[in-house]
Amino acid sequence: MFGAVLVAGPRQVGKTTMLERVASGIRRVSMDDAILRASAEERTHTFFLDNPPPVFVDEIQKAPLLFEEIKLWLDKERKKGQFYMCGSQQFRMMKGVSESLAGRIGLITLLGLSIRERKGVSFDSPFTPTDEYLKAREKELVPIPYSEVWDMVHRGSMPELVDNEDFDWRLFYGSYVSTYIERDVRELSEIGDEVKFSKFMVALASSIGQLLNLASLARDVGISLPTAERWMSILVASNLVYLLRPYSSNLLKRAVKTPKVYFLDTGLAAYLTKWTTPAVLKDGAMAGHFFENFVIAEIIKSYSNQGILEPPLYFYRDKDMYEIDLLIEDGDRLHPVEIKKHADPRASDIASFRKLDVIPGKKRGEGALVCMYDKVLSLSESDKAVPISYL
Repeated sequence: MFGAVLVAGPRQVGKTTMLERVASGIRRVSMDDAILRASAEERTHTFFLDNPPPVFVDEIQKAPLLFEEIKLWLDKERKKGQFYMCGSQQFRMMKGVSESLAGRIGLITLLGLSIRERKGVSFDSPFTPTDEYLKAREKELVPIPYSEVWDMVHRGSMPELVDNEDFDWRLFYGSYVSTYIERDVRELSEIGDEVKFSKFMVALASSIGQLLNLASLARDVGISLPTAERWMSILVASNLVYLLRPYSSNLLKRAVKTPKVYFLDTGLAAYLTKWTTPAVLKDGAMAGHFFENFVIAEIIKSYSNQGILEPPLYFYRDKDMYEIDLLIEDGDRLHPVEIKKHADPRASDIASFRKLDVIPGKKRGEGALVCMYDKVLSLSESDKAVPISYL
């Protein structure tokens, strides 16, 4: 569809490996190579004469001048599939794209492995709690034992850890955090105090599933509010943290405006908050928040893996403390989703869904209670308990 494709995502999710397979047989150049990077910076106009398209440019954010050269090449040649690019620093890449390649490039965000990818499921529709979706998903259903769910939540979704059960969990995430701070964050921003940045990440991981309170986080870590805002933007741009926006409308005067914070990899959040084993996490005080985070991340992946860069996902909470964990907007319909870690679904779990009936211009669509129950179970005429295996 496009002359150029850019794959963004956090470190270690397999961007390079995936593109090497998709674009097998074409030349690959990496901007991690100091000599090639110097060539790209000093001889930009001839770089693609020496490395003619189709070409795969890895870590392209390290040579931002190439974005303008790619634009000139695409405008001249008008061919599809000429440039494949990836990198971990989405902030810098998006800056280059917005300045040079808007409308000329296909953008994909690659996150950690989803349940479907782990289980070899080819079903690829984004999650919606409709009868049509559930019937289609059931055709490729792979049951997931209760204990395995918590293993997945704790170990995380990084391909190296999923593929290699012997890889030490602590060692992987310890190295991951260190590399992220030393290579990505230091290049993006003068963080000043690496210890405080690490504390900021820990404080955020301790807040998953909760309303974001940057002022409180800044006080706890000992930094200014502007610094906290800058560090937050870096973590979001790195695809490590996701801010779920509240559903709002000019007519919803009582709705809160603050986002909720989630980590896109629950293994990283568990490492930062020192939940050392799946059993300790499952029985710990944050178990409900981690389960909710895991489900939200899986649903986000179902959209990003379809190339939907901005999923129509929100949460609902009003000043009367009525809350719905997730709203999926589909045209004029709002599909409510509640997330509970227990295995005994009850109609009372979805009592807040009725709050959607008073939103002008919107209809309440089918809803779901995503939980540990092992079968789809009707809780009302339009709402069902849905096992995690249906994500």
